[in-house]
Amino acid sequence: MRTRRFGNTDLTASEVGFGLWTLTTGWWGDRSEEEAIALCRKALDYGVTFFDTADTYGEGYGETFLAKALGDRRDEITIATKFGYDFYNNTERRGQQERPHDWSPKFVRFALEQSLRRLNTDRIALWQLHNVRMDAAYNDDLWATIAELKAEGKVRHVGAAMGPANGWLEDGLAFLMNRPISAIHIIYNILEQHPGEDFILHTPDTCGVMVRVPHSSGMLEGRYTEDTVFPPNDHRRHRPRTWLIEGVQKIETLRFLEREHGMTLGQASIKWLTSHPKVTTVLPNIYDEAQLKEFAEAPDKPDLTPADLVRIRELYQQNFGVTPMGLEPVAA
Repeated sequence: MRTRRFGNTDLTASEVGFGLWTLTTGWWGDRSEEEAIALCRKALDYGVTFFDTADTYGEGYGETFLAKALGDRRDEITIATKFGYDFYNNTERRGQQERPHDWSPKFVRFALEQSLRRLNTDRIALWQLHNVRMDAAYNDDLWATIAELKAEGKVRHVGAAMGPANGWLEDGLAFLMNRPISAIHIIYNILEQHPGEDFILHTPDTCGVMVRVPHSSGMLEGRYTEDTVFPPNDHRRHRPRTWLIEGVQKIETLRFLEREHGMTLGQASIKWLTSHPKVTTVLPNIYDEAQLKEFAEAPDKPDLTPADLVRIRELYQQNFGVTPMGLEPVAA
């Protein structure tokens, strides 16, 4: 497993990292704490040294869980976490509905102290504004507080996690162009290239790119069929059926990556992302050890060729040859 820097900073990450939202939110199926801890420890054995969580994952569980899983190996890993949602005073939630943000200096300091306590540490390597909007980019009081916390040694680097869904181009550009962030955290993959390309294009040398959902919610793992049925508590169950049918058709046009390079489609999707020099780390959704092994081995696979990258680009521009459902010509 190779490591990369976030831009020209001193912050590094393994090319494949581990996003803990699959283990701590319940949106990707349920796992016992014992199973989740074992998977994190196995990830470290496979060379994964970068772990990304958030204070709101399980209302603090994502951080306490990580400290429990890898606390005795803290010197081997880099921890990134997130802040901004006030789940302390807003306990009601429906599904994946967002809680209110609070960027006031008082709350920001409070949130940091809570994260430090749960992580059992005295400083955070990468502290990210969680699913952040334009208002936070121009909040001078917020950034003055962040500067104070960095000066106090409690935070090393700050990042902006864009979301929660794909998009947020103008918001992300506001951070990249106006604030001293070391990382921007985006959704980006072969099937969903906008606005990720714009983010990467505008990322300065002082910043690196973290990519989540690199397999387009599992589609680019290449295992779905039109008959795939997701469990009741899986968030993909709520997607329209057109997403599944059209996605499976698109995937077939990418099978050449498996045939020509001796790797899985899931591995090729990671290699496509790491072909971008500004991409520091890729955070695939990991549910079990077989998946972990597959994705952790991706960096050791052959790099995609320039011809591969051109071919993927052309397929994307043609919507992978798939006519969106509902837009088919009416039969005579």
